[in-house]
Amino acid sequence: MTRLSMHEQLPLDEEAARSSISTGELPEPSEVIVAVTEAYERFRANREGAVADYIPVLAEASPDWFGISVVGARGRSFEIGDVERTFSIQSVSKPFVFALVCEAVGDVDARRLLGVNSTGFPFDSLVAVELNLDRTMNPLVNAGAIAATSLVPGSTAEDKWDRVREGLSRFAGRELSFNERVYASESATNLRNQGIAHLLQSYGRLYFDPDEATDVYTRQCSLDVTVHDLAVMASTLANGGVNPVTGEAVVGPGVCRRVLAVMATAGLYELSGDWLYEVGVPGKSGVSGGIVTVAPGKGGLATFSPPLDVAGNSVRGQLVTKYLAERLGLNLFASVTVSKG
Repeated sequence: MTRLSMHEQLPLDEEAARSSISTGELPEPSEVIVAVTEAYERFRANREGAVADYIPVLAEASPDWFGISVVGARGRSFEIGDVERTFSIQSVSKPFVFALVCEAVGDVDARRLLGVNSTGFPFDSLVAVELNLDRTMNPLVNAGAIAATSLVPGSTAEDKWDRVREGLSRFAGRELSFNERVYASESATNLRNQGIAHLLQSYGRLYFDPDEATDVYTRQCSLDVTVHDLAVMASTLANGGVNPVTGEAVVGPGVCRRVLAVMATAGLYELSGDWLYEVGVPGKSGVSGGIVTVAPGKGGLATFSPPLDVAGNSVRGQLVTKYLAERLGLNLFASVTVSKG
């Protein structure tokens, strides 16, 4: 049984009273351009990490690929490097699919059915499922992500896949293409995720056929994106769910708040605490080398660089994000002393 949470004990009528916010603006465009350029030049020669090879097609990536994109909440882009090179979205898809589910079923049911707490275990851990009474814990580890995909509206797998692809495309502001080679390569190594799905089904924590839910999840991870796409997607979450480039409302502001909270607690899996301690911005990484971070009200930052550390996170991406979080004032926990009035 899911335990009663503080959110259920302290209800908030978001429809009746709009929440106050405590966010600001990005620095002047000239400052952003200088900071993004400096970050690129500072870290482009870094040779740490290794390209992922457990999904064979990912091993073909060049360790030299490197791009940075910042898209402000007003829609302006600041970019450098390989910003138009496509790569598979992988786990960076998870928060955006969670947003679609929250929008469809409501944030209360999404929390009840999926959980929102960090597991403290690696992304594909079976132990985390067995040890936790709620089983899935959150939608950013594989168990919770497969469960989230199973909750996407649709009576068939194709219906669900269409909703996922269409929804993520709305976040990006363009139609995203599907990479057949990545999908085939991942499907060949998908037994662990299928096992996770069947385990969840045995506990009543999966909401569609386990094999079909796993297949749709694999497809969502196989969508091709650019680092610019990811920055636009992140900026949509920063902008109360409205795509700053197209002006389309993708999800509601309340959904964005919940998604960012889960990104803060589990976006970097068992290293999420370290990430917040060092960077201070909700983020999500993927094994193809992408990282997105969201500064509410300010914009989205995305990086792409395939060499990963031992935890599966882009080395250059982490360095760039920390650097720009400081230079651009993105850290949510930063403050300055104010004089008495």
